[in-house]
Amino acid sequence: MNVATKPAALAKTQNGPRINWAEQSPELVRKFTEVALALRASSIEVSIIDLVNIRASQLNGCSFCLDMHVKQAKMHGERELRLYHLAAWRDSTLFTLRERAALAWTEVLTKLPEQGVPDEIYDRVRTQLSEKEISDLSFAVMVINAWNRLNVGFKTVPGSADAMYGLDKAGLN
Repeated sequence: MNVATKPAALAKTQNGPRINWAEQSPELVRKFTEVALALRASSIEVSIIDLVNIRASQLNGCSFCLDMHVKQAKMHGERELRLYHLAAWRDSTLFTLRERAALAWTEVLTKLPEQGVPDEIYDRVRTQLSEKEISDLSFAVMVINAWNRLNVGFKTVPGSADAMYGLDKAGLN
């Protein structure tokens, strides 16, 4: 997972550009990046982390993260058709039961219901993932939601960090 330590381009407002959150809070960014990078060693496979990152970014309307994670998934070997189907994963036959459980967990933790996480969703996830995997997946969802909030709040421009992260090699211009 490539993690932004400095957004390459921020949107401009009537009063000038939005602040650069990475420059304003470098120690917090460094610590949070450590947490995000620790997910590389988690019990959840990279292909599912990619799907989680993309789906949460879709739900949150984070165009910077959506752009980044689609390119990463493509570089990790994800099939384009599955990327196209991700927004409608419930109706697609392209996702395994394990992936479906991870996507359901991602959605419920991203858009927390007023009454909390329904037992039905938790029980479905529990049949497909171990306790460790559910815990690791929860941290993955937490991390992408936090990055989404930073990049949505400060309107980081999609694709503006491609060269810095090697995402230009994805072949998606």
